[in-house]
Amino acid sequence: MSPKKDSKDTSFTLASLEKEASRRGARINKEFLNAFTFIKKTDKSVTFFGSTRVMPNSKHYKQARILAEKIVKKLGHSIVTGGGPGIMEAGNRGAKESGGVSIGFNIILPYEQSKNQYLTESLDFYYFFSRKVALYFSAEACVFFPGGFGTLDELFDLLTLVQTGKTTKMPIILIGKDYWDPLNTFIKKHLYNAHKFVDLTDMDLYTITDDLDEVIEIIRKAPIRRE
Repeated sequence: MSPKKDSKDTSFTLASLEKEASRRGARINKEFLNAFTFIKKTDKSVTFFGSTRVMPNSKHYKQARILAEKIVKKLGHSIVTGGGPGIMEAGNRGAKESGGVSIGFNIILPYEQSKNQYLTESLDFYYFFSRKVALYFSAEACVFFPGGFGTLDELFDLLTLVQTGKTTKMPIILIGKDYWDPLNTFIKKHLYNAHKFVDLTDMDLYTITDDLDEVIEIIRKAPIRRE
């Protein structure tokens, strides 16, 4: 039996890779330019993160909606979210129903994420990473409600950027002690005490609370990043 001939995968030739890199680079560049142009229109904002699966009757949805209302009425900040359902909807809803600016940075997916109905402005993104940059870059503070892999990815990405000085330090507020306290215990017990993978001061980068008035005061004291 004669040996099989090596099949040549023409989809990964040098020329095709260069062409694909050029195409993606242009798309990424355009996405960032669109995002920064959009962000320049907003003076002060707070970005909300959290699960798409949170339902309107849940306590975390209600917390997010009420907090957004307080931020708009007491501070005059815009509310920015990923534009979808769940916690994102709650934040946008609280902002819009209070007469504030309600922004959604929506991600384009194969099974398209539907925009929630409470947006006053929106911008679509193809890449998750450029969307994350926009969500962080536009914020005087970032508020994290309970969520899944995506929310945890966004949280630890932002913590890493602040920890390493790659982005400006800002308030990072985790709402929902029932959800975040066990994670905080894991960080203290394993990352810090057992392995020394983080410094004790790294745990000062975030605040865990259920006190919405405390959140308002933290945001009130935060520097305005685009003065």
